Amino acid sequence: MYFWHSIGNRFLTLLSNMLTDLNLSDMETCYKMVRADLLKALPLRSNRFGIEPEMTALLSQAGARIWEVPISYNGRTYAEGKKINWRDGVAAFWHIIRFNILSKPRIQWP
Repeated sequence: MYFWHSIGNRFLTLLSNMLTDLNLSDMETCYKMVRADLLKALPLRSNRFGIEPEMTALLSQAGARIWEVPISYNGRTYAEGKKINWRDGVAAFWHIIRFNILSKPRIQWP
């Protein structure tokens, strides 16, 4: 993983953890397994990189139990198809603020 991508990822995860009161090691992991009934109850609106902060915020607000399972990761280079840049980090920051502070939808899930 590139140095600045790693720093950005840690910052976004820290901010998300502060606002959700979770202790995730990587909020932007893109690997999430969610019970079907809970996933259907989440009023998801995002796409692209907004989906990770939105799902994390909504799962936290729903009181879902969250476990982390270790994965291995080999980062790609831009030549290999990596498409993320600083604008995606800014968008993720905005989505963290949006879904944790500006709008908190009510989730109908037992």
